[in-house]
Amino acid sequence: MKFPSKIFNSHPKTDGDFFWGIKKILGFKPKDIAIYKKAFLHRSMNKRDSDGNPLNYERLEFLGDAMLGTIISKHLYKEVPEGDEGYLTKMRSKVVSRKHLNELGKDLNLLRYVESRIPKSHFGENIHGNVFEALVGAIYLDRGYLYCEKFINARVIKPYVDIEQLEGKVISYKSLVIEWCQKQKKTFHYDVYEDTGNDELKHFAVKLTIGERMTAKARATSKKKAEEKASKRAYFALQNKIENR
Repeated sequence: MKFPSKIFNSHPKTDGDFFWGIKKILGFKPKDIAIYKKAFLHRSMNKRDSDGNPLNYERLEFLGDAMLGTIISKHLYKEVPEGDEGYLTKMRSKVVSRKHLNELGKDLNLLRYVESRIPKSHFGENIHGNVFEALVGAIYLDRGYLYCEKFINARVIKPYVDIEQLEGKVISYKSLVIEWCQKQKKTFHYDVYEDTGNDELKHFAVKLTIGERMTAKARATSKKKAEEKASKRAYFALQNKIENR
């Protein structure tokens, strides 16, 4: 379904600035600028199309995620002919990790185009990567696969995808620690509990025990972040043993 430009408020100068800004980011002219506007429309705007369907970037984000994964997979398949399925999957995960997508969104300063009723200072970190994926989805709908591939090659693969560097990039210290414990037949346990203290935001603390020894502890604003932080500390405490396994 195409979304006619008239569903958005028409502001010729603003629309022109948006068009040329998007063209500069893409490296080619967009055909249907309304699709790209949708890629920057936050759900807090509560906009709908003529059929009553919500208009925001979330469905484009879903599509962009799939396109990004497909194009990165194709690149790795061609560049690393000796890589098995497990290797290729791990390498793709490093390229499309949430942290990396957030960095891409920040590098392109995509947040400046987001329409929202929520102050941008209140957004979480992941909106940068979400909007980047939505932009990829918009490119696919507007110009098709080849232009989508052209954009990802220029903005992701050429500047950031170095096979040797990716091989050494850790995306999850928790996975590394757990894998090492399992291979060494060591028991491990993450003891997580609330530890708000005097902070306004809720915090969680975690103690990581390996075998009979408390190996590392950390605190963060989510259980997942606290576990990863403790795992990273444990990894460096045990680095020689883990890397020589």
